[in-house]
Amino acid sequence: MRTVLDPTGERQASARELLPRPETLRGRSVGLLDISKARGDVVLDRLAELLAADGALVRRYRKPTFARTAPVDLRHEIAEQCEVVIEALAD
Repeated sequence: MRTVLDPTGERQASARELLPRPETLRGRSVGLLDISKARGDVVLDRLAELLAADGALVRRYRKPTFARTAPVDLRHEIAEQCEVVIEALAD
């Protein structure tokens, strides 16, 4: 078991089981979440190209600001539409 830290100010980290990773992303819906930091879109643009070339269905999302967690509606939308999510951070 691994400990996943959540940067949202919790006083004690929650223990969470990691979900199994798929063997391939071909044919899977992959969400790319831009957290709104500078140049994050550049990283995700290239990643979207690579994933699409490998047969993944790529969906793009963007947080309104990097300073806060993603709004509940956005998190729900991503959870409903994607099997895998990749979050980008760049400066």
